[in-house]
Amino acid sequence: MTIKVALPKGRLLAATSALLQSADWGLEGYDESMRNYRLQSGRFSDVEAKVFNERDIPVQVAIGNYDLGICGLDWVDELSVKFTSSALVKLRDLGYGKGIVCLTASGSRPAPTVEELQAETDLIRIASEYPNLAEYLALSLRLRRFSIFPLWGGAEAYPPESAELALIAGSEGTASFNHDLVPVRKVLGFNACLIANRNSWEREDLSEILASLDRKLTDIEEGPSREITEQKLQVSEKYLAPGEAEGIIRLALPDGHQQEPTIELLNKAGIRIDDYPSETGNRRPAIGLEGVSVKVIRPQDMPLQVANGNFDLAITGKDWLTEHMYQFPSSPVAELLDLKFARVRVVVVVSNDLEVEDTGGLRELYEERSMTVRVASEYVNIADKCARDNRLGVYKVIPTWGATEAFLPEDADMLIENTETGSTIARHNLKIIDTLFESTGRLIGSKESVSSPEKGDRIKSIIIMLKTGLEGK
Repeated sequence: MTIKVALPKGRLLAATSALLQSADWGLEGYDESMRNYRLQSGRFSDVEAKVFNERDIPVQVAIGNYDLGICGLDWVDELSVKFTSSALVKLRDLGYGKGIVCLTASGSRPAPTVEELQAETDLIRIASEYPNLAEYLALSLRLRRFSIFPLWGGAEAYPPESAELALIAGSEGTASFNHDLVPVRKVLGFNACLIANRNSWEREDLSEILASLDRKLTDIEEGPSREITEQKLQVSEKYLAPGEAEGIIRLALPDGHQQEPTIELLNKAGIRIDDYPSETGNRRPAIGLEGVSVKVIRPQDMPLQVANGNFDLAITGKDWLTEHMYQFPSSPVAELLDLKFARVRVVVVVSNDLEVEDTGGLRELYEERSMTVRVASEYVNIADKCARDNRLGVYKVIPTWGATEAFLPEDADMLIENTETGSTIARHNLKIIDTLFESTGRLIGSKESVSSPEKGDRIKSIIIMLKTGLEGK
């Protein structure tokens, strides 16, 4: 009987690799430079491992795709507070990856007490990567009116203008969080932990595997963890909240790989931007446009945040705009300009071993087998529409948080993925059988802001400047 283990990428990879090496699992290639998500234990012939984004691991173990998993307790609790009867068993505290999840507020004003939050009659907005924990906390505190902003990351950038509170991960004993946030209430402490599927725990003999880890837990050194430092940042320019100043344009710029082409375009358009990207993590850079304030957030979050009224303009990808519009067809978000950078294709991907050449062939294959088609993607709404448009019959969409290539072929039958060259897809023994659309960076905006007398003219002038920059490329 094969024992399947889900291992983490990212913040826990180095310490987890060190633990498994000291336990002599013989997982060659599990390190920062790994190119293969599938690993075979050199010690336990019945142990196979696969590497996932940490947030996906509790889900994969809970549904029974994996017998064991290693991830942070924060992501285990994020799943468990919503799905209280999930088939997860917490087996071992691994002693590394220490941190806390804390409710925070802006340090620019006195932090509210829990009693003040409970007495508040206005809407309290809470931004977080942990939306289930945030909702659970708001309900347990008996907040009168609250709204949860589920995010892909960067929640620390939202208070005080775009949200009153942020639920974020940090370090125990931190007096002040990065971006001038201060703690309001500690929600939970967490370490890396070993988890199991309940059915596997009850039926399989895992004693030898667990013993190999238990003997080494006291010896392992602390690996890198996602800490939030106590450094307070100097904000270059005040970011203004909705309604704080009439006519001020609130612009969201992307973090990550879209920063370089965004800077290039702004420079060609004659728009100065300072401290972007920021070496200190500042998410409020100064921009050389009068009446414009900037904040740096995740491109995935931009369409919803523009729709919510937190921003007037944003630079994101067509992929994330399409994902948003498929979920909210009447959203007040409009595409204003194709910026022609960050060009990728959104494609349908299957295993190279599957004898199909297009989506129609995939449909026929699974009709013959009378099987459910499992579609894994970060783009859950695009994936759902693709499955319906191609009449895939019985299907289910599996949300992922990255490293989607790892899901095929064992944990999904088809991926909806973005690719620039297709080389990563090919390297994982996968193939593209359809292209849904091409995505480039887009300037998006609030329809209300674009048509408003206070902001419309200024937005149009920004669009003209960006068009000039594009013509100069």
